[in-house]
Amino acid sequence: MLRIVLVYGLLLGAGALGLHWLQYQYLVRTHAVETYVGLIACAFLGLGIWIGARVFRRPPPADFVANTQVQQTLGISERELEVLRLLAAGQSNKEIANRLSVSPNTVKTHIANLFGKLEVGRRTEAILRARELGMLR
Repeated sequence: MLRIVLVYGLLLGAGALGLHWLQYQYLVRTHAVETYVGLIACAFLGLGIWIGARVFRRPPPADFVANTQVQQTLGISERELEVLRLLAAGQSNKEIANRLSVSPNTVKTHIANLFGKLEVGRRTEAILRARELGMLR
């Protein structure tokens, strides 16, 4: 029984392959120019990606040294800087609170203090400002 199923399966597979080959032949004959242009475009796309990856390769990141003078000048505490780093990592207030073993209200207070010291109104602005000042990578 298994042998009969395999034979019929192979015959049906060969028939499907033959029909697809005939359809491909029809497609190539009726749309020959478009097919070749598409193949050439795909080849150049691959070549462009490969060259772009080679030419615009970023150098390995150097050891980052935070600008502690700015931190001291603005009066940002170590705990606030730690909260700022976790903000930059994309963590929510609850995640930061769990990580630092404090309440979410404490995290909100630290963030509000950071907003005032960095003179910003949003989390993304605070991260951008800290990066501009050299406090974050």
